Amino acid sequence: MSPPDIALSASPAERLLARIPESWRAPLGRLAFVWLGLIVLFGREWAAMLAQWWNSSTYNHVLFIPLIVVWLVVLRAGQLARLRPMGWWPGLIVVAGALFLWLLGAFSGLDLAMQLGAVVVLQGVVLALLGPRVAAGLVFPLGYMLFLVPFGDELVPALQTITAKLTILFTHWSGIPADIQGVFIDTPVGLFEVAEACSGVKFLVAMIALGTLVAQICFTSWRRRALFMAMAVVVPVLANGVRAWGTIYIAQFRGVSFAAGFDHIIYGWVFFAIVMALMLAGAWRFFDRSIDDPFIDADAIMANPLVRWAERRTVGAMPALAAIAAMALGVSLWAAQADRLAAAVPHQIMLPEPKGWHEVPYRPQVWWEPRAQGANHRLLGRFADGAGHQVEVFYAFYASQAEGREAGGFGQGALTPDSAWSWLEPGPADGEGHSEWLLAQGHVRRLAITFYRSGDLLTGSNTRLKLANMRDRFLLARRPTMLLILSAEDRPGHPAAQSVAAFRKSAGPLGEWMDHIAKLP
Repeated sequence: MSPPDIALSASPAERLLARIPESWRAPLGRLAFVWLGLIVLFGREWAAMLAQWWNSSTYNHVLFIPLIVVWLVVLRAGQLARLRPMGWWPGLIVVAGALFLWLLGAFSGLDLAMQLGAVVVLQGVVLALLGPRVAAGLVFPLGYMLFLVPFGDELVPALQTITAKLTILFTHWSGIPADIQGVFIDTPVGLFEVAEACSGVKFLVAMIALGTLVAQICFTSWRRRALFMAMAVVVPVLANGVRAWGTIYIAQFRGVSFAAGFDHIIYGWVFFAIVMALMLAGAWRFFDRSIDDPFIDADAIMANPLVRWAERRTVGAMPALAAIAAMALGVSLWAAQADRLAAAVPHQIMLPEPKGWHEVPYRPQVWWEPRAQGANHRLLGRFADGAGHQVEVFYAFYASQAEGREAGGFGQGALTPDSAWSWLEPGPADGEGHSEWLLAQGHVRRLAITFYRSGDLLTGSNTRLKLANMRDRFLLARRPTMLLILSAEDRPGHPAAQSVAAFRKSAGPLGEWMDHIAKLP
């Protein structure tokens, strides 16, 4: 034992180091060094995630995730200290997989894949540098790190539809006459929209993160954990439907303005807090983990035959560090090389007039202009035929796809955020394009069908476009991407779907028509 005067004179860092077992000091140092290097290397992804955590109310709860992960590790520290870290080469496979996922995200411009790869590679490094015993003790904290990735925006359209259907159901039950059209609900006092902000995604993703934590901390029964997680998904969705219905119900008696203010203040901050508290209170009596129960058992981990079999696959610290560095730098250089690829850009392009059609002045009832950020060329025109059909044609040419110039990126295409237009519902099925109805001013309906072109591919699927872009960049192929949107307003005697169909018939094969505009051979 150290003399009292020496112990008192030690710095906080020295006292902390003295509490770390000797066998852990070098592995933890290597882990911290590699984590820091990877966070710097993928700094753009971490900066983007931090910006979303801080600026987006949907992801404000993620600011607590790093603290929760540290707390979860501290809860296990006593038992972890009894385990001996070791290098483990199968962990390098996880590192390679995470880096490849990041590379695919960089090739496709998919931020979610890049951010997920940046997080999973840190988990893989823990496996590679600390080994299977330690990883078994840190399974939950490592898994909980996945909540660092901002996910949920992809669920918004589905949640809007679900909320609208729940709202109209509750509205009819409460005796209020109402009609629903997509995500719009028409009532005697006005038209209500289940907008993106009303989809409930904020509460849902926060409740999933909270539910996962509570299920692990407070339960030991896997059946009870599963039931609680089901509640963490279902209850927020139902509660959001009740919230939307409450806004409509209050508006019938106090006016739309009062209901809107009431919704943002009471429902936004109080209602969901009450729902959360009631859910936790209802589950309280079923908590089956004692406050004295350890979260891991070091003896059980060391005796586990699977762990004992896995720990035979050891690797030295220096070879592991060299392999991680080589792989990380390799994918970074590969992505940088692919990012510099660009197809030839035509000097000028024009929209050809299909047979029987001619270009007319663009005078829509409500201004509509798709977004194609980063495109090398953009064209927007209106065409009419002798039968009275009118169709808007939007075309964009991209020499390459990358961050800031993605044909299928968020906020790009037919529905521009913060415009007069709102998404209404899916449009009529189209064999090749993505069809959707938009609504403006409560009564102006617009059909928009989106097509992407890359090589021989013609599709309305953003996923298929991403896969084609990934293939091209993986092979370092220079291939342009084109975006085409055919759109028409519903007009008396000229349904939008008929107008678009007539234009498509006159234009012929759309893939060839798009290639002709780009002057491709």
